[in-house]
Amino acid sequence: MANADVVRMLVQSYLAQDATTADEMIADDFTFTSPQDDHIDKATFFERCFPATTQLASHRLLDVVATDGDDVFLRYEYESLQTGHRHRNVEVHTVRAGRVVEIEVYFGGRV
Repeated sequence: MANADVVRMLVQSYLAQDATTADEMIADDFTFTSPQDDHIDKATFFERCFPATTQLASHRLLDVVATDGDDVFLRYEYESLQTGHRHRNVEVHTVRAGRVVEIEVYFGGRV
């Protein structure tokens, strides 16, 4: 499976709250970094970040771009249930051997 397809499948499992599929897509030595999280591990990601989709009114992938290497960049737009505001973020997913080993999130502004 191409790296971009791995990332799309992981995003779909996140939006569907399918933790079983997401767990299979994420490597055991996974790290997640965002402005709110500094290199948290897989277990902490599932505890802290995975349920966050319940706070979204909508989520739409805008771009999924694979590099020549292991990285896949994605840009998405979402609407918050709490505020009704729309935002865009960018993420870099590093994929090795068909599994996501790292995600870095860059928060964007309101749309």
